[in-house]
Amino acid sequence: MKTIIEPFRIKSVEPIRLTSRPERERLAREAGYNLFGLHSDDVLIDLLTDSGTGAMSSLQWAAVMQGDESYAGSPSFFRFEAAVQNLMPFKHIIPTHQGRAAEAILFSIFGGKGRRIPSNTHFDTTRGNIEASGATGDDLVIAEGKDPQSLHPFKGNMDLARLEAYLAEHHAEVPLVMITITNNAGGGQPVSLANIRAVADLAHRHGKPFVIDGCRFAENAWFIKTREEGQAERSIPEIVRDCFAVADGMTMSAKKDAFGNIGGWLALNDDDLAEEARGHLIRTEGFPTYGGLAGRDLDALAQGLVEIVDEDYLRYRIRTHQYIVERLDAMGVPVVKPAGGHAVFIDARAWLSHIPPLEYPGQALAVALYELAGVRSCEIGTAMFGRQPDGSEKPAAMDLVRLAFPRRTYTQSHADYIVEAFEELAATKDALRGYRIVKEPKLMRHFTCRFEKL
Repeated sequence: MKTIIEPFRIKSVEPIRLTSRPERERLAREAGYNLFGLHSDDVLIDLLTDSGTGAMSSLQWAAVMQGDESYAGSPSFFRFEAAVQNLMPFKHIIPTHQGRAAEAILFSIFGGKGRRIPSNTHFDTTRGNIEASGATGDDLVIAEGKDPQSLHPFKGNMDLARLEAYLAEHHAEVPLVMITITNNAGGGQPVSLANIRAVADLAHRHGKPFVIDGCRFAENAWFIKTREEGQAERSIPEIVRDCFAVADGMTMSAKKDAFGNIGGWLALNDDDLAEEARGHLIRTEGFPTYGGLAGRDLDALAQGLVEIVDEDYLRYRIRTHQYIVERLDAMGVPVVKPAGGHAVFIDARAWLSHIPPLEYPGQALAVALYELAGVRSCEIGTAMFGRQPDGSEKPAAMDLVRLAFPRRTYTQSHADYIVEAFEELAATKDALRGYRIVKEPKLMRHFTCRFEKL
């Protein structure tokens, strides 16, 4: 069968408020053309992020009712801990209210002025927490990962030759090596199991801990199963365990591949590091058996970790993104290929080539898509990554627009509506103009800055 069907039934629905184009143009203007500033009920299809925006299952809602809200030693924590360790064999599981809190704790230990932290591509909150500590984050993704049209099956891979040279040059400054799976800022592209193992080996040979940002670990495992030689007959849980078996720690936003609306964790093997991390957790998040989460959230995450490794679900999710990429590619819209795990990425720099990178073509496209169709997306480009630690600005490696799909939330007809929106945009794209930033904070400006049209 060619038709993509959702491998679930809908039990509860939430209405979408239909808005007019003049209304959306006014709302975008009032928000300073920053789509983060919109009220969510003014959005028809919200693809701003897949973080915490998915639909929980009936079994997750049932698990919520098991939640025990004891301050210390809640059975909810031990169910959560067991579910994590079933997939990620770490000794210490430290719950946090979301992934960036885990990053903040990690870099309170490993960050600091003069330190350098390599990854394939640091995402915004990771880089923000690194830079807030005084350290520098460096991206060492393979060359194919910066080419939207490359069909390399694992465009999220770390460049091993560059990493080896980097570790030799900056050995004293590097406290750890990171990798993110999938590589979000690079188009949601996967990392192969072979590359994960090779990065871990390089880090360990240089005496450095290896830490995985595992937010979309199940989607990454699906790509390993379907694209990497020798993995096709293995189960998703087996592949996931192998990915993390070579790591010394991980950060996790459970709002992605744990079907959570909130939550995260930091996992470590080293006893002394874990003790230091728990000290920070108690100061900022909560006691080590709840870490900023209610017991009911811990139970929902425990069930979500069971559901996320279901192959029928993963097949449907990835195939939906492939379908949209195929349709857009056929009409000449430049997209990141192959399709990524959690999102569809448009190459705004290529499609709006008349808008210079420092006039934010990604932001221009994202705003135009909202004004036309009520679809909220996210710029992943120069507005997000252009401002440098020294205050200067330079174009990002790519100017992308990310359509991040909440898990189990929208249907195939929503996908077709998005394709139709791009068909209409294609007729007027050459008339779009760029933006300038008129107000911005010092760090992670894309969340709250304000733009004006040029």
